Formats: sequence, structure tokens, C-alpha cells
Amino acid sequence: MEVPFIDLKAQNRSLKSEIFPLWEEILESAGFIGGKHIDAFEDEFAKACNTRHCIAVNSGTDALRFILIALGLKSDDEVITVPNTFIATTEAITQAGGKPVFVDVDPITYNMDHRKLEAAITSRTKGIVPVHLYGQPADMDSILSIADKHGLWVVEDACQAHLAEYKGHKTGSFGTAGAFSFYPGKNLGACGESGAVTTNNGDLAKKVKQIRDHGQSKKYYHDIEGYNGRCDALQAAALRVKLKHLTAWNESRRKNANLYFDLLKSIDCIVLPRIDNNCISVFHLFVIQVENRNQVQKRLSKKGISTGLHYPIPLHLQKAYKYMNLHPGSFPITEQAAERLLSLPMYPELTKAQIRYVSEELISAINEGVEEC
Repeated sequence: MEVPFIDLKAQNRSLKSEIFPLWEEILESAGFIGGKHIDAFEDEFAKACNTRHCIAVNSGTDALRFILIALGLKSDDEVITVPNTFIATTEAITQAGGKPVFVDVDPITYNMDHRKLEAAITSRTKGIVPVHLYGQPADMDSILSIADKHGLWVVEDACQAHLAEYKGHKTGSFGTAGAFSFYPGKNLGACGESGAVTTNNGDLAKKVKQIRDHGQSKKYYHDIEGYNGRCDALQAAALRVKLKHLTAWNESRRKNANLYFDLLKSIDCIVLPRIDNNCISVFHLFVIQVENRNQVQKRLSKKGISTGLHYPIPLHLQKAYKYMNLHPGSFPITEQAAERLLSLPMYPELTKAQIRYVSEELISAINEGVEEC
């Protein structure tokens, strides 16, 4: 049996009849930039996240970068985040003019460890960017409390956590603003590049709208220098269609995760995800820990099962951040996870038969593998 890591074809095939008429309308009108589908998607996604504003942009990276620029980040301003994330999180910080500062992650959730947060705060710290990794929200009460104590803003990297919840509130509705990615493989994925900013701050929303469109307040009136960071109408139309299905898709992911839990819970050599009681995860990824991860991955590949590594080299050990002079041992929880984490297939269309096959072959790969866990 072949089990892809993600099957975008299955999802998009089922939506052709809904998306194509909207695309035909856009092609006929030639209204590719801006227009009613952008406005409608922004309104619909803001409502889904329970925020006052949503600004559609070109990518999740742009979403985070534009927020930080709008907040006035300056050279040598420090922003605290985690090393266990995709590089877009730190790219946004540095490209907005700031300096990333890392804190290690919690060994159970892999999200920011709030217990280590205050030790990283200095007189140059301006804000905190928690990452809602793999679809599970970070401990927002603790993070917001520490931020408030020190007069810092909090910006959520919610690029993997569309409609996830923390204590009944949606991601993207905490703190100053939230950044979302609609890269095709996300829970809510466009048919290309796209992202969004959510916020309850009207002034920030206005500034981000200017930044995404060359700093214009209206056409050819540039109050500031900005970027070409708009979302196009074709993507917005597809996202409007997909947003209607997102709640059901997320529920399917949770059901798939529960089946994995049932099938793998008795295997001592596998560390399964742990979901905080305060959270409703949307399982963008289903990530386990195993010894001899690379060997297990190769064995699964031979059986037709595709898996992922998120993320095999922590950011502080990447060549891009060599200048930070951080070395192995700086963030031990992240580093241990990087050597052991393995992402199993996870998407709404995944069948029970596929999950059973993946689980059986995973157990077999571990048993065949190496001596002891």
C-alpha cells in the first residue's frame, strides 16, 4: 500500500466544482488583484478566528514580517521565540530589523517553555513570538502574563494552527496579532502562496494594509515604503471555498489522530503527542518520537509510507545563524527532539486502512530495528 505524507490532489479534486466557477468569474472580469473575493475572505476568516480584522497577504512569512514592521521593530530590538520551528519565524524577525532570541521548548508539547521565558528577557526585548507548533496552541495564559508584566507585545505564529483553540479562544485572537500561512499543505491551504494577519487592533490593521501594498494610503499616495505582499483574488476565492470545509477537515484530523493513539499507545518505544488539557489541537502534523529515527523512516519508505522531519536541524544550529555563536547543548530539549521526531501521514482524507497500515509497519520497523528503545 502507498501512503503519501499528504494528499493534496484528493482534497482539490473534490472541490473543483466549487472553485472553478469562481476562478472563471475572475478570469472573465480580469479582477486578479483586490476585489470582492479578497474583501469577503478577510471578513470570513476574521469571523472564524473571532477577531475584528483580517488582512490577506502573500504568505505566512509576509504576515509575520508585516506585523513586526508595523510594530516599529528596530535594529537590536530583541524578539523572543523558539528554535524548534521553521526558519520563516526568525526570517520575519530579522527582516523586520530585529534580533531573534531563543528559549527552549517544553518537552511534552514542543511549544515555548514559559518557565524559561523570563530569563531571556533583557532591556532590549520588545516582544514574544510563540509558535503554535504542529497545530497545538502554546500556553498563552502564562506567556501573556509574563509579557504584560514586562510591557511586551505578543504576536502569535499560528501558521500551523488554523482554528485551534486555547481555553475556548481561537488562535490568532490573543495578544497583538496573529500570523497565518495558507501554503498548500496547511490545514487551510491555498492553490499557491498566501497568508493572513488577524488582529483586534484597528491601527495595526491599517498599517499592515499599507505595508502589503507599497505603503499606499490610496493609489499612488505612498505614506511609507512598503512591500508587494498582496494576496491575489484567485487564491482568496479558493480559500473562501476551503474555509467552509475547514472545521470538518480539522475534526477529521482529530479522528485520525485518535486512531493513531489507539493503535500505538501500548508501544513503549514510541512517544506519542501530548495535548494540553486547555487546548484543542488541529493536528496539522502528527509527530512522534522514536529512537533510531532515520532507520525507522527508511524502513517505512521501503513499505511505501512517506513521512516527514519537522525539523531535523534546530534554527540555532543552522548555518544562517552561525553569527549567533550558539552551539550544541544550548537548547537540549529542542536538540533531542530534532534527532527523534518523525511526522506520520496526516490529512483529512487519510483512511482508517491507511492509518492501520502505517501503524503496523511502524511497529514492525521498530521491532526489526535496533536492540532496545
